[in-house]
Amino acid sequence: MAHIYGISPIFEALKAGKRDFQRLLFARGAKPARLEDLRQLARKKGIPCFEEPREKLDQLTGGVNHQGVVAVVSAASYADPSEILDALPENPLLVLLDQVEDPHNLGAIIRTAECAGANGVFITEHHAAHLTDTVVKASAGATEYVPVARVTNLSYFIESLKARHIWVIGVEANGEKSYPEWDFQQPTAIVMGSEGKGLRRLVREHCDMIVSIPLLGQITSLNVSVATGVLLYEAVRQRRAK
Repeated sequence: MAHIYGISPIFEALKAGKRDFQRLLFARGAKPARLEDLRQLARKKGIPCFEEPREKLDQLTGGVNHQGVVAVVSAASYADPSEILDALPENPLLVLLDQVEDPHNLGAIIRTAECAGANGVFITEHHAAHLTDTVVKASAGATEYVPVARVTNLSYFIESLKARHIWVIGVEANGEKSYPEWDFQQPTAIVMGSEGKGLRRLVREHCDMIVSIPLLGQITSLNVSVATGVLLYEAVRQRRAK
């Protein structure tokens, strides 16, 4: 079993209906109206609700901000990469992460990918953050909606996308073009590198093109979750304009 904590992530998991909920634990004395809404929704679904000392919830979550509620649920599961690809629409938008290690970054990327209508997020199996409780909280529940899959060899996976006529663009500071110059109205997979190291050489070489985000200040890089959001919403802008 695993834990989901925070009001929004638990709401989304309940609505999505993909997890097996064992019980909800509410901090004794917590009174926010949204907690009562959550309690009512859980009861409608037949999920037991209990009040516990806040210290117990702190212990279960390692002292993070759980907002007065913790759900004991089945662990998050990964989607099968082939099943995601087989179910893609005509003009897909995908996110590939090359060894992104920070769980907060991964959660934020999944959240933005879901909001931007991306069709899947693919992460590396090794040297990367995975679907932990922290990632679920950081995603604000988006892990319940956007499929996340693990791949062993990202370079090989990129070639499988090309075989499906999906263009693959990497994002780095020294890109061949600025990101708005890419035509996101065609099937596109965006590849983001790890914090600090960027794209690995082989991954970079397998991309169709490397694009960059202009940096006009003194800082030489953006947070990877922020950079991913920039690219995804440029794709949204171009596709909505069409």
